[in-house]
Amino acid sequence: MKSTTRGTLAVVLTCVAAAATGAATASPAAAVPVPVPLEGAETALGMELPQIGFQLPTPRPGVPDGPRYVEGRLLPERTLPQLPVNSALPGADVRAPLPRLLGDDYDHLGVAAPASDLRTLSPGLDVDAPLTGPSRDHFGMPEPKLPEVGVLAPVVQTMPGAELVMGPGL
Repeated sequence: MKSTTRGTLAVVLTCVAAAATGAATASPAAAVPVPVPLEGAETALGMELPQIGFQLPTPRPGVPDGPRYVEGRLLPERTLPQLPVNSALPGADVRAPLPRLLGDDYDHLGVAAPASDLRTLSPGLDVDAPLTGPSRDHFGMPEPKLPEVGVLAPVVQTMPGAELVMGPGL
């Protein structure tokens, strides 16, 4: 292979690796705001109704950490890899009117629970065969051993938060 061909191939592989790494480490998917329209009901009922809005998450699957070959094992480590999924917890924003006892004005009571990042890893599986690798002591034949099976536990990471507010005006 010519040196120019090797150089071109190295540049292409570097660009592909950089693009894959950038896609894997991108920020978690944002939540899409969804308002609940209650203006028509306010007009029909002749009263103030709460203002409600939600934030719905859009999950984004990540790149799994593939199997790793380990010396001394016939099957690779992490036979069934864990799949990372980044998303957000659903959020909500509710503002309800509170009538004042004296007067015609309104105060408000609000609850804001913004969408918070959510990182998860699906369960995985780690399996090893009931045989060892080829052995010099047995003329290249594998030795029997106990099979190994392990379940990689799922992971969930998040930090939700909420805010309760009461104040004048709607």
